[in-house]
Order: sequence, then C-alpha cells, then structure tokens
Amino acid sequence: MRIFYLFFLLLWISQPVSSQQIQWAHSLIKYSSDLGGKQYGIKRILGKPDVFPTGGYSPNAWSPKNALDGREVIIIGLEKPQTVKQVAIFENLNAGCVTKISLSTDGEKFETVWTRKPDYQTPVFRTTLATDRSYYFGRKRRKVEDIPEVINPGIEHAFLDKAYSQITAVKVELNFALIPGGKQLDAIGVSDSDQPIVAVVNTKPEFDNLTPSLEVFDRFQHITSVCVSNDGSVLYAGTTTDSGLFEIYTFTQNETGNWDHPKIEPQIIEANAYNFVEFADANYLLKGGSTYTKGSNESGFVLFSLANSNYISQGHIKIAAYNNYNDYADASITSDLKVLVMAIETDFSQGGSDLYFAFQKEDGTYGFLQNMGKNINSAAEEFNPQLLSDQKTLLFASDGYSGFGNFDLYVSYRLDDTWKNWSIPVNLGSQINSAEFEGSPHYDEIGQTLYYTTFSENQPVVKSVQIPLSMLKL
Repeated sequence: MRIFYLFFLLLWISQPVSSQQIQWAHSLIKYSSDLGGKQYGIKRILGKPDVFPTGGYSPNAWSPKNALDGREVIIIGLEKPQTVKQVAIFENLNAGCVTKISLSTDGEKFETVWTRKPDYQTPVFRTTLATDRSYYFGRKRRKVEDIPEVINPGIEHAFLDKAYSQITAVKVELNFALIPGGKQLDAIGVSDSDQPIVAVVNTKPEFDNLTPSLEVFDRFQHITSVCVSNDGSVLYAGTTTDSGLFEIYTFTQNETGNWDHPKIEPQIIEANAYNFVEFADANYLLKGGSTYTKGSNESGFVLFSLANSNYISQGHIKIAAYNNYNDYADASITSDLKVLVMAIETDFSQGGSDLYFAFQKEDGTYGFLQNMGKNINSAAEEFNPQLLSDQKTLLFASDGYSGFGNFDLYVSYRLDDTWKNWSIPVNLGSQINSAEFEGSPHYDEIGQTLYYTTFSENQPVVKSVQIPLSMLKL
C-alpha cells in the first residue's frame, strides 16, 4: 500500500503548482495534548511535511497522547491571512481520523467548514488505560516503544464548498477511535485552490538523470563502508567477516579502472572494534570505531600519519568534554585537521544523532563540539557526514526530511564562517535514494564518483554513481 501511495503522490508532484497559494501551520494557538520533548512533540506539525511523501512512524511527527482511542483538538495559526479553499492534514499513521475542520479570521471565533460523516457500520477502536499507558510511557529516552502496526498513511484533503477569505487560524478535531493503531500528524497546510496539496521532496532535477551501478569487490560480500583517498589512488573498505570481525582492506584500480588488488591493513585494525576509515590523504588517515572511555575526552577516532606506506598512530582524537549517548559516532575532518565534523547524540541534539563541529586547539586537541543548527539537524537522525575539500559541501544520511525511503542521502552547504548556518538539505534524488536504507556516502572528487551503501535482497551492498563535481556543489 505504501508503494502505491508514494506513486500516487509523485504523480501529483509532477503537476504544475505555480498558481496555488499554500501556507503551512506557522504557530500553535491551542492544542489538547503534547508528549513534550524535541521528538514527537506538538511543534513537529509546524512547517512543511518532514515524513511525507513516504509517511510512516517518525520522531519528526506529533504523537498525540490519546492517539489510540481518544479525541484531540489542534488550533494552528497562519503566517498571514489568506483565502482558503482546501485544508490538508498529513496523517502519517493510520489516516482517516479527522472529524471536523473550522476556520477563523481572528483566532477566536470559528466557523465549521468540513465534517466527516460517521460510518455507524464500522465499530470504533477501544483500548484499556493500562495498554494506553504502556504504549506511551513504556519508553526509553525519547523513543516510544512497541508502536502498533503501521498502516494507511494518507493525506486528508478537505475540499471546501466555497472559498473563505482572510483566514488566519485553522481548528482541526480528530477522533482516533475511528481507526485502530497508533497515530501521528506530520503537517497541516491550506490552499486557495482545489488542486491537492502534496509533499514535495527538495531535490535537483538533474539528479534524476543519474545512473547508479553495483560495485563488486572481488570475493568481498559484506562491505559496510567505503572511503577513497583525496588523490583518488586508494579505496579503503570496511568489511565484516563471517565470525563478526571488522577489518579494513585497501584496493587500487586495475587496468580496466575497477577497484582490485585487495590488501588487508593490520596496522590500522583494532581487535574487537568496529573498524572503518572516514578520511585519508597523503599525510593522514582517520579511523573510527575504536573503544573509548567516557570522561577521558577520547572520541573513539584514531589519527594515523603516513610515512613510506606505514601507518603511524598519533593517538585518539581528543575533544573537550566529549560525550555521546551512543557507543559509536561518525566523523569527517579537513585536510589541515583544523575542523572536525561529527555525528553524535547529546543533550544539545535536536532529536537523535545530530551533526556537530569542533575547532582544533593549539595543543592538537579539539574544543567543545557545537551543534550545526536546526536547518541541517532534524528531530530524527543525521549521520555519516563527509565534508568535501571546499569545506563548504557536506554529504550525510538522514531520515528527518521528505524523501523516498527511511534513510536517504542529502547535501547541504555552509553559508558563513560560523559553521552554524547551513542550507536546507537537498535530497540526492530518486535514482540514488530508494525505499531501502541509503547511507555511508563518500564522494571521490578526483574520479567524480559517489559511493554509498544500500540493501539488495536484504544484504548490504555498495553502489557508485558518476556525479560531476559542479552538480554536487552549490
């Protein structure tokens, strides 16, 4: 059903929308419940959709307290008065629970403009208080556990009998007993036309012309990450053995241009660690996945210098007051080692794993990690960063923006020298991103080739795609 639904939405996205005036919920005037927190909270319905067009369970959507069998009311404000002919409610779990929509010109007096006719032949869903409390409060940190089955994400397009002028507020009433299972709302939008409002993925049209291909690395079946040295001469691949060990191999290109001549690199492999290479040039190599002790400022990343084909450990990358809720992290670094970019989760995260940066100090360690901001970090997960050599173009994976699957690949651009001002992420398109997981992006600037991991027949695989550098940059 989700595949059919996505296809339907993409058909609508292709239609012209230039004559349609759309506004999204800009402020919250009143609401009946809020679980609170940066994830799942009521503020998640503000702005454009984050979960659609795919729909489904997400920390980037509002999870109402009474979502199993109760009633909820939301009143949202628009940024400016507008004519309203359509109201669209994006229900990313078990759609069909909107019962009444009312409009107001002053935010106080409301006129009912749309109601759902009850179907008395369909029994409403009911649950016990114990189940309800278990569902909502049996949680680990910021994560609701035991979500009921996800079915029927959809958009409630309420087309009104006439156009209403100078509308500033919209009231939406919901009865979650109409449909079984959990419920979430992604966004609320209004329009002055009958053309259905849809979620549009922020991407570039030229990405639709890309043609990814499957990378085959000889006998290796379980490659989890790829990194190409800055001069394009060596490819580092993180692999897993049948016994669960994480190893690192290097590959060089053969006469046909394919990566060949695998060689294990024992000097940079740490036993019982999740070994992977994040950055490599003629002078340094950054390896992740090492064990670290909390409170020691060690980050789990080790810097190696290169001399006569030998890797010489320079020790752990140390960061002031380093803290990470997860056991591992992702990182990228500039060639001069002055700026470190990391994906971690802390008390300062917008949601789950966020993108942070830190500047190198005179003693070679790094200062406090600083969050890159709300433009690039969502209430969901951002990870696998790769900073290109211009120190402005950043690739990463996320499930926090409108996309084509659960985790997609994105690019964002640094807009000033603060490192806190980034452009709205651009999706790399439907040729690269699919309904499957896509992650671990690495762009070879010499070969102008993007490598990334995805799944095929439930197995992790590496794909590559030729992308001109000019297309990838701002």
